[in-house]
Amino acid sequence: MNSIIFSENASVDLTAVLSGIKYSSIFILTDENTKEHCLPIVEEVFPSNSIFYSIDPGEKNKTIATCMKIWAAMTEAQLDRKALFLNIGGGVLGDMGGFCASIYKRGIRFINMPTTLLSQVDASVGGKLGVDFEGLKNHLGVFNEPETVIVASQFLKTLPEKEIRSGYAEIIKHGLIRDKQYFESLDFDHWQDSYWAPLIHHSVEIKKSVVEADPKEAGLRKILNFGHTIGHAFETYFLDGPRHLLHGEAIAVGMICEAWLSHKKLDLSMAELKQIQDAFLKVYGKIEIQESDLAPVLDFCLQDKKNEGKELMFSLLSSIGDCTYNIPVTRQEILEAIHYYQNISHT
Repeated sequence: MNSIIFSENASVDLTAVLSGIKYSSIFILTDENTKEHCLPIVEEVFPSNSIFYSIDPGEKNKTIATCMKIWAAMTEAQLDRKALFLNIGGGVLGDMGGFCASIYKRGIRFINMPTTLLSQVDASVGGKLGVDFEGLKNHLGVFNEPETVIVASQFLKTLPEKEIRSGYAEIIKHGLIRDKQYFESLDFDHWQDSYWAPLIHHSVEIKKSVVEADPKEAGLRKILNFGHTIGHAFETYFLDGPRHLLHGEAIAVGMICEAWLSHKKLDLSMAELKQIQDAFLKVYGKIEIQESDLAPVLDFCLQDKKNEGKELMFSLLSSIGDCTYNIPVTRQEILEAIHYYQNISHT
């Protein structure tokens, strides 16, 4: 497991990390948003011969085509195997940058500085790296740990509220799958007023404990996918259209649907199902799902990496704080779960 530094001063801690590593050159990857808002916070730390490269932001650019541009820039800069790669950005950039570093010359070392709430509580831990391919989320990738992750909550001040809200969904998920007391301590009515540093720390510790027990997702780590089979399907389907959903918005839908499946398949109580759906509706509201959306969303569910053969395998809740994995679910049951979500009354 990589070392994780919870930082109150990104420049100070990055200076300390870089001073402890021998490297021939450093390649800093940002996107256009983090180049403008986050890079200035730490820019003074880098040596004068550093190589900076920026990409267009967003999930739609998380592709092999973008990787090829990054690899071309690394090659043009003549990076050798002792070079160091630094990602400054959210989950998309960290996934793709780490993947590029892991493939270049069979792998060079990399450091992650996650700048969004989502990436700090989720993508920063676990060593899952990759890109989307043929419209399928994270279809190509590797497991590889960064040298270090520097989690600096000061970067959250650069974010619009909708990005904070997106990351909050993963915090909620960590409570649902592993820590009921944590879930019930969260504020769903005034979530914007949350003190983020301790929540980030606790969520990272939950995910880290799961990943350390199962680094390659052979068993227990699958519980981290709660809400994501259906959620990823909606995220992918709406990615390029006018109803675009952020990751957290999509998995909020997925977690309500999969909580209903938990009620149907594992006897999650109706009281806890309602508790879960009320929490998500308070924070995220309810999205409109049309009947014409259902067939393509179901097709995306069938492409999920967690499936075994043609059998759809879900991670579901037996109760809040207790998640079970490898639960087979039929296409018809997924459809029923989405219909349940469609029929929730929300004002």
